[in-house]
Amino acid sequence: MPTVSLREALNQAIDEEMARDERVFLMGEEVAEYNGAYKVSQGLLAKWGPRRIIDTPIAEAGFAGIGIGAAMCGLRPIVEFMTWNFSLVAYDQIANHAAKMYSMTGGHFNVPMVFRGPGGAAHGLGATHSQALESIYAHIPGLKVVMPSTCKDAKGLLKTAIRDENPVIFIESEVMYGDKGEIPEGEYTIPFGVGEVKKEGKDVTLVSWSKVLAHIVWKSVEKLEEELGISIEVIDPRTIKPMDYDLIVESVKKTNRLLIVEEGWPFASVGAQLSDEITRRAFDYLDAPVERVNQEDVPLPYAKALEKHSLPNIDKIRTGLKKVLYID
Repeated sequence: MPTVSLREALNQAIDEEMARDERVFLMGEEVAEYNGAYKVSQGLLAKWGPRRIIDTPIAEAGFAGIGIGAAMCGLRPIVEFMTWNFSLVAYDQIANHAAKMYSMTGGHFNVPMVFRGPGGAAHGLGATHSQALESIYAHIPGLKVVMPSTCKDAKGLLKTAIRDENPVIFIESEVMYGDKGEIPEGEYTIPFGVGEVKKEGKDVTLVSWSKVLAHIVWKSVEKLEEELGISIEVIDPRTIKPMDYDLIVESVKKTNRLLIVEEGWPFASVGAQLSDEITRRAFDYLDAPVERVNQEDVPLPYAKALEKHSLPNIDKIRTGLKKVLYID
């Protein structure tokens, strides 16, 4: 299988879907002449031209609304936000129009479009450029939320998102764009709502996604297994909404314990929802309360040391594992 970077995997998905369907186009800030702020759209303007790779003004509410109108008229736009932090400017368009249009028109208008771009913390970007917003969008009926943690998943899930008849929130991580991984040869897609057991284990189930899984959990699991003398099962849900609760329930039935590790704040987070679902669906199998690891409930500090302390890290994962396993 070929090895590519995550940005290349996303680029391939967009390119292949544009070749497959002439209704697909990309719009956003610097996606065309500059080849994308993070080079995800590298080479696409030269190949597809300015009618399908469109630079926009710095006006998120404006171009998000244009994308929604285009989708209602039969096109399939991909709207790129330079960062999901900027999507808050367009939140009304996404939550009140894209998400609700199909329902409010009695099924007369679909909104087949993808909103995508990097989300979460990078390195030293400050509180207003470092937010994990997936729970905010997953809260809205009518939106699907996707967060890949591998190059293979990034390509397969983005292709599925572009083909979906409803609006999809596709959140990447800018610190993952250079990550390398194998992808299958030829055409493939990955369905929504189907998670993956990344590593089998028997003592505790650990659920995580996106950058936290790829850059923090994987660096911690082997060390903590050896240190604590335990076996950890790792699950990547891949899509936040729909969530593959059945896969997680079956894992918890085997391990009897659950730890959720996410970048979002603790209050009303994805982990809070997942904890509720698993507690209700697998209560009789749990040998301990569900434990959660989040970033601290504060705006993310700019200072490097404070940023590192605020975000999920191996020390917090160790503490969570010890609590859920009753290890002193």
